[in-house]
Amino acid sequence: MNPDVPTDQIEAAETVDFASRFAGSETFRQLFREGMALVEETASYLDGPGRSESRGLSRAASLIYATESMRLTTRLMQLASWLLLQRAVNEGEMTQQQAGLEKSKVRIEDRPADRTGPGWDEVPDTLRDLVERSRRLQERIRKLDDAIYAAGETERAPAPNPVADQLGLLAHAFGRDD
Repeated sequence: MNPDVPTDQIEAAETVDFASRFAGSETFRQLFREGMALVEETASYLDGPGRSESRGLSRAASLIYATESMRLTTRLMQLASWLLLQRAVNEGEMTQQQAGLEKSKVRIEDRPADRTGPGWDEVPDTLRDLVERSRRLQERIRKLDDAIYAAGETERAPAPNPVADQLGLLAHAFGRDD
């Protein structure tokens, strides 16, 4: 740190645009490959061995299998959409702002299912593994999404000031609208 340079200038010079750095990184390319491979692996399983495995399940397990496979495919399609948006930014097909607007259509959050009910222990291990891996991928993407897009949101809109809001309400209540 240079003592002759004011601190505010040092902080501005050291600011890194995480979004653009991440989108072009090998880490992102690896995440993209991993996500798309999981989509393909899941589709292959559900269209092949998963169908056979699901036929012998009890009624409760069959319902869980059907529900979890739908949740799984929905989750993976949402995650794939997010990854494709980030790749489009990386390849210059859209700006980070455009991706942010499109991203609002992508849901990367969902409620975790109860995995303790009757029939869950009968669900094939492969499906359980795919569900767990998709959840881990979802959590990684959610954290990256927060890091990429939350930084931009804090730059655009100042944080609300509840004290100033309350003072304004008090001033208004006492007829002092300055």
